[in-house]
Order: sequence, then C-alpha cells, then structure tokens
Amino acid sequence: MGSAWLAGCASAPDYVKPDVNVPASWRGEGPWRAAQPADAQAKGPWWERFGDPDLNALAQQALAGNQTLAGAQARLVQARATLGINAASTMPQVGMGVRAQRLEISANRPLTNYAAPNWQTLQNDYSPTLAVSYEIDLAGRVKSLVEGATASAQQARADFENTRLILVADLATSYFSLRALDTELDVLTRSIGLQRSSLDLANHRHDLGVASGLDVAQQQALLDTTLTQVDILKRQRAVFEHAIATLVGTPAPQFELPVKVTPMTPPAIPVGIPSDVLERRPDVAAAERAMAAANAQIGVASAAFYPSLIFGAGGGFQSRDFGAVFNGPSSLWSLGVTATQTLFDGGRIQSNVDFTRAGYELAVANYRRVVLTAMQEVEDGISSVSAIDRAYTQAQKATDSNRRVLQIAQDRYQGGIANSQDVIIAQQSQLNSERLAAQLLGQRLLTSVFLIKALGGDWQASSVAVSASTPAH
Repeated sequence: MGSAWLAGCASAPDYVKPDVNVPASWRGEGPWRAAQPADAQAKGPWWERFGDPDLNALAQQALAGNQTLAGAQARLVQARATLGINAASTMPQVGMGVRAQRLEISANRPLTNYAAPNWQTLQNDYSPTLAVSYEIDLAGRVKSLVEGATASAQQARADFENTRLILVADLATSYFSLRALDTELDVLTRSIGLQRSSLDLANHRHDLGVASGLDVAQQQALLDTTLTQVDILKRQRAVFEHAIATLVGTPAPQFELPVKVTPMTPPAIPVGIPSDVLERRPDVAAAERAMAAANAQIGVASAAFYPSLIFGAGGGFQSRDFGAVFNGPSSLWSLGVTATQTLFDGGRIQSNVDFTRAGYELAVANYRRVVLTAMQEVEDGISSVSAIDRAYTQAQKATDSNRRVLQIAQDRYQGGIANSQDVIIAQQSQLNSERLAAQLLGQRLLTSVFLIKALGGDWQASSVAVSASTPAH
C-alpha cells in the first residue's frame, strides 16, 4: 500500500492532449472530401502526382543526398537509442567480474589490535564475482523516464517526416519556379523572332521610302528591351538552379538542369476536413509528442521528493590458492537495499518541478500555435489555388485575344493602312499577356505544392475524386 501511494503521488500527471478550436469545415469553394489521413502512415511520393520525370529523379536524389535530412535521421537514431537506454532501467542490471592478483601487505600498516602485531605478507588473490542490482521504482521515476523517451522518439520520427516533407516541397518549389522561367524564356524567344521580323519589315519599308526612321527606331527599341529581359530571366533561373543543387546535395558548380518547356498541370488535391490536418501534418504530431515528453518530465522531477531504493545482491569466491577458489569455504555473498532521501535542498527539487511544469505549459502553447498555423496555411492554400486558377483561365483568354490583335495589326501594317505604333503596341500586349500566363502557370504549381505541404503530404488514392480546384456544383 505504501509503495503504491508513493508512486501515485510522484508519477507524472495523466497525459491528456489539450483541446484546440478546430472549425468544422474550410471556407471557400467546395465540396471537400475527407482524405482519411493518418500520421503514422508513410506519406508516399506525392511529387510523382505532378507527372514530371525530372522532378521525380531530383526528389530521389535529394532524399538520398540532402545533409539536413541526414541530420534529422541521425537525431532519430539518437532518440531511439535514448529510449533503449531508459527502457533498460526497468530491468535488473547483472555484472560479472574476475580479479587475479599477487600482492604484498605492508607490515607497517595501521594496527587493528594492539595485542596482535602486523606482518608483511606476500600472497595471491583470486576472486570471481557476480553482482545484481535493481532500482525499485517506488516514485515512478523510471516509468516517467521511459514514457518521456518514448514520446521523444516519436517526436523525432515526426520531425524526420516533417524535414522530409519540407525538403521535397522546397525542391518542388524551386523546380517549378525554374520551369516557369523556362516557359517565360520561350515566350521571349518567340517574341524576339516576331520582333526581328517586324524590324526587318520596318527597315525594308524605310528603304522603299514608305516608312520613317521613327518606325525603325521604335521597333529596334522594343527588340532591345526584350533582349534585356532575357538576361534578367536567365540570372533568376541560375539562382533556382543553384538552390536545387544544394537541396539534392550537389555542389552548385557541378550541377546543371537543361532548359525544357513542357506542359505542367497540378494534380487534383483532396483537402479533407480541418480535423484531418491534425492527423496528417508531421509538425503537428511532433508538437503533440513534445507535450507528452514534457508531461513525463514532471514525473521525473517529482520523484526526487521520495526515497530512492536500489536492491543489490552479489556473490562469488575468493581464495589465495587458485586450486581452492571454488571450494565451499571460499564463497562470499552480500544482499541488501540502499535507500537515499534528500532531507534539505533549499527548494531545488521544488524549483525543478516548477521548471518542468512550465516546460509542459510551453509545449502546450507551442502545440496550439502549430495547429493555428496549420489552419492558416491550409486556408491560404485553398483560397490561392482557386484564385490563381481563375486568373490563369482569364490570362489564356487574354493571350488568345492579343494574338488576334497582333495578327490584324501586322496585316494592316503590311497593307499600308496602319502605322508601326499599332504593331508595336500589339506586340507588347501579346508579350505581356503570354508572360503573365506563364507566370500564373508557375504560380498554379507553386500553390499546389504549398497546399500539399500544408495538408501534410500525400493522400490515399480513394480521395482523389474531389480536388482543391474543383468548382462547387
């Protein structure tokens, strides 16, 4: 009864995950379908849903060579080893020793009896021993240590998954930004071809005397401006290329990603319901496990108020004659309990308990902050995906319209019924609309990556039917 009472007083409080205010549904357009997530399950290669072989290869290279991820893996191994160390404390500790020595005892050592003089003695000493010790966990200290180490190992696992998610999300963001620039550079290249043709036509008309030098100068100025934009975009592309090199673990000077213009379409993303995010996101899981570990530390600190009891037993043999080591008269043994109790410490133990309780409150506040951030990021992603989809659709319409305007202006200019200013304005409008469409395409992909990261990674195949870009019916 006494030991049970002590354990109940000193052990960590029962851990209960604190409530958070989670809305029942997301704002914005729906319908949303539950994604049926689970944080314990592997998130899967979500990047493969974009259908880009280059991105898939880079992701695999990053997962194998990124040093930040390697560090997270090492921390996970350390946390699991710490759990093994603490779990071993619940078991008896058994040790064996063997001593073999030849020693000489001093004749001038202190006397144990004035009537019996000391003699200088030279002899052998052979002593094989076996010792067993076990901490009686009256106050629940060991139990709390194991609970805390278990939660910390789970937190390290969630941190590793979060690092993995952020790594590939950063890689995809840089990759799609680079590909968007490739598309934009392709737009500029095609525009430069049209502008060169228009400049040739202006020069020809100037040579015939039907166009002024102003027409030639204006067309040349437009061409020079467009060529300047090419150099600017190439510099921006190099920055993203270098970022990708670092993420995949390759020195930037040794990395090159060839220019490629390819159709890119974001996948359908089931956003689920808000409570799912708490199960999906590894950073939320890590924050929740940090609370459990902090709660267990309260039990460890509180156990210091109560006695520490260690049961010990040992036995073996000792003899000066090797041949008689294992004879009955050579046997020795011991059995006992060691108890220690702090009587006065100036409030150190209580202060330590107060510190661990404050640490738990800090973990609770951090958990609630992470949850609120998760809600914000998903809501931002949903609204961004919908808005950019509408803008991209409108930009495509504007591009088609400007293409028709340019064709009409060129025909009118060649026929002599329009001036070069009409053609230049039409060329600039077409270039701007095509560049805007290319930029919005990149933004569509980036917001998809952002939303996938906000939702915690990949989803199950059965949930793909409804996406974040699916309009309400």
